[in-house]
Amino acid sequence: MNTRSLILPELLPLLEEFPTINLSPETLPVGREELEQAAGQAFLQAEDYPVTLERLSIPGTDNASPIRLLSVRPRKEATTPRPALLHIHGGGYLSGQPELTTPQLCQFAQDLDCVVFSPDYRLAPEHPFPAGIEDAYTTLCWITRNAETLGIDASRIGLTGESAGGGLAAGLALLTRDREGPTLLFQNLIYPMLDDRTITGQPDASPVGGEFVWTRVSNTFAWTCLLNPLAPGSADVSPYAAPARATDLSDLPSTYLSVGALDLFLDENLAYAQRLIHQGVSVELEIVPGACHIFDQTDTPVATRSIARRIDAMKRGFGL
Repeated sequence: MNTRSLILPELLPLLEEFPTINLSPETLPVGREELEQAAGQAFLQAEDYPVTLERLSIPGTDNASPIRLLSVRPRKEATTPRPALLHIHGGGYLSGQPELTTPQLCQFAQDLDCVVFSPDYRLAPEHPFPAGIEDAYTTLCWITRNAETLGIDASRIGLTGESAGGGLAAGLALLTRDREGPTLLFQNLIYPMLDDRTITGQPDASPVGGEFVWTRVSNTFAWTCLLNPLAPGSADVSPYAAPARATDLSDLPSTYLSVGALDLFLDENLAYAQRLIHQGVSVELEIVPGACHIFDQTDTPVATRSIARRIDAMKRGFGL
């Protein structure tokens, strides 16, 4: 179904800037290079914000290589320990790096008066599950252990991520709960990639989702790489890889979830939000009409409004 007429007019330039490419072994290197260039350009925009950016290195998981972290901290002096926001970047589990959304991370640090940490976690297919989520958990534990040195309050840690980063964030919330790890105040999930079974054709799937930016073909390739040697849709897929697989969603932190009405992930996000609500988790849900994947990575009114709501939810999560 051709859904171009349903896209908000202000988002049409996005479709030109990020033309839809179906990912495959042949196109992945080009996709990675384009995101790396975009990350470099985004990093330069930090000059517009009163924050300090630092690239840190922390010990990796088990015998893995060290994990590179991007740290974003307000320049103004803090009188008390700041809250911390653990951000996990998107990229389909296959690409991307923390610098990709530098302007948003700077805005979060400034508006929330918090310190943002974003790990450069290991990517599939070179490092399939559970490499990425273990890197995220290692980062969370390192932040907590070093809270005093970092000038943060270990009892006030929030979690956020977009797309695959949102899926990793949701999986991390589950893993942290089950390992009785650090306390998380909230999970702020932006069009999260939650369910490998989306690629096998859900009943009553939205006919208007996934035509632009992130397609069903790319989704199939990404899940195949992440879950290797398992196939997407297999019975043994871990809920820490695909959080929609979790049967128990109780005792998770309060959740803010935002997704565009034309996003491939709309159905799986709605189902996840409903299940969270049914299991007693506080949920705030935003569905953005006329919006496709990564709509918030634009300089448009709809992106500005959505990011403002996202920040407002995190303020409330931190008790600000």
